[in-house]
Amino acid sequence: MFRTLSLWVGYIITTALLVVLVLGGLRYAYVELTGPSVNTYHLEQKENYLAELQPEVAPPMNIVIIFFDDLGWGDLSSYGNPAIKTPEIDAIAEQGLRMTDFYSASPVCTPSRAALLTGRFPPRTRTDRHVFFNDDHAIGIARRMLGLANALPKEEITLAEVLQAKGYATHMVGKWHLGSTASYWPTDFGFDNWFGVLYSNDMYPFHLYENSRMLEEDQREGGLFASERDEGRPLPGQGIDQSTLTQRYTEQAIDFLEDSRDAPFFLYLAHSFPHVPHYPAQEFAGQSAGGTYGDVVEDLDRSTGAIAAALDRLDLSSNTLLIITSDNGADYNGSSGPLRGRKQETLEGGQRVPMVVRWPDRIAPGKVSNALGMNTDIFPTILDVLSTEPPRDRIIDGKSLLSTWTQDTPAHEQLYYFPVTDPLPGAIRDRRFKLTLSTGDLGRNRPHLSNINHYEAHEVSSLYPDTYERLYGLLQNARDQIEANPRGWRDR
Repeated sequence: MFRTLSLWVGYIITTALLVVLVLGGLRYAYVELTGPSVNTYHLEQKENYLAELQPEVAPPMNIVIIFFDDLGWGDLSSYGNPAIKTPEIDAIAEQGLRMTDFYSASPVCTPSRAALLTGRFPPRTRTDRHVFFNDDHAIGIARRMLGLANALPKEEITLAEVLQAKGYATHMVGKWHLGSTASYWPTDFGFDNWFGVLYSNDMYPFHLYENSRMLEEDQREGGLFASERDEGRPLPGQGIDQSTLTQRYTEQAIDFLEDSRDAPFFLYLAHSFPHVPHYPAQEFAGQSAGGTYGDVVEDLDRSTGAIAAALDRLDLSSNTLLIITSDNGADYNGSSGPLRGRKQETLEGGQRVPMVVRWPDRIAPGKVSNALGMNTDIFPTILDVLSTEPPRDRIIDGKSLLSTWTQDTPAHEQLYYFPVTDPLPGAIRDRRFKLTLSTGDLGRNRPHLSNINHYEAHEVSSLYPDTYERLYGLLQNARDQIEANPRGWRDR
C-alpha cells in the first residue's frame, strides 16, 4: 500500500516537473523568436512624449552622474571610514552637499539602475526578482522560461532619452546591466554613444564594447554556469585586464567632456567597481590600509577627482550638476559603517548608500542633509530643473529633490524598500522608524519595528504600538496598490 502510494506520488511529481519544463521551453522558444514583450500602447505614448519635448533655449545645466557598483555607505572617509582614504570625493562633498539618508531603490544592481534612469520602482520596469544575466547564461535562460524579463522594456522612458530629445549630447561609460538582448543596449535607450560592458565584472563572458562593436573579447574558459566571484580564483584563459578598467573609463569620460564643452551634455559614468572580483590598478595596488578593496575604492576616488578636475579645467563646473552615488549597499569586503546588513538585503546596509551632489550655481557648499531620498528621485529632479513635465501615461515613483538640495525642504515623508525576490515593498521607513515585514530569521520571522536613529537591530513595537500600526497600514496600502497595478500605467 505504502509502496504503491509512493510510486503514484513519484509519477505525479515527475509529470509536474516535465510539464513545467515543457511549458518553460515553449515560453523560451517564443521569446527567442519574437523578442521581449512590448506594450505597444505605452511604447506609442513614449514616442509621442519624446517627440513633444523641445530643445533647451536658455543655456541649460550639464549633468554628470557617477554611479559606483556596490560602494557601501561606510566606504568613504567622509562617511566615517578610518582605513580607506577618499580625499577627492570628500572635497567634492565640501563643495556641495552630502546626504546621510539616501537610498538605492533595490539592494541589487539591475533594478537600482533602472530606477535611476526611469524614476520608477523595480516592478514598474520588470527588473524585480534579482538581476539580469547574459541571455545565454543558465540564469538568463531560466528567467525567460519563467516569464521574467531579462532586458529593460522598450516602453520605459529613460533620463537619457528625455535629455537627448531636449538637445543634449548623451554619453554612457561603463556597466549597463539592463539587458544583453540585441537592440536593448544603451544606444537603444537614449545614449548617443557608449563605451563599456553589458553586466557585472563577475559574469561571463565579459566583453568590452564601443557602441555595438566588440573591442575586446573575453576568451577565458567558461560555460553555461560560469562566473568569477574571487580574483584569487580567476577563470582560466585571456580576458579583459580589469585592473585597467577604471582608468579606461575615466579617459573615455574626460574625452567626452572635452568634445562636448560647447553643448549641453549628459555623462553617465557607471563604474564596474568595487563589485567583486577586486582588481585595483597595478600602480596603486598595495597602497591602501583597506587592503585590496581599499586600493580599488581609492582608485575610484582618483578617477572622480580627475572628472572634477576636467570640469574645472574646461570651465564647466559652475553650471554642471555632479551626482555621485552607488547602486546598492556594500558587498564582500565593503563597509556598511554602523548600519545593519549589506547587499541583497532590505536592512539599512543593503540600500542606504553615499550621495554627494555638487552644483555651484544652485547648491551652497558644505551642506549635510539628513533628508530622505532615493535614486528614483534623480529622474524627476532633473525634469524639475529643466521645467519639463513628466510623462502622463505612467506613474513616476520618485520625487524632485531640488528643494531639498537648495532649501532643505524634505521631499519624502516615508520611503519603501524592495526585497530581491518580491515585487512588492517589504519595508518602510519615516524620519524616525522603520518597519520590516520579514527579517528572514527562521523560527522568529515576523515584522520588525526599529528606531532607525538608534539601532535597526532592536525591535521596539511594544514601545510604539501606534507607530507600528501606522507604518504597517502605509506599507500594506503600498503593497496593495502596486499589486493591483505593478507596471504603474495610468488609465487611457
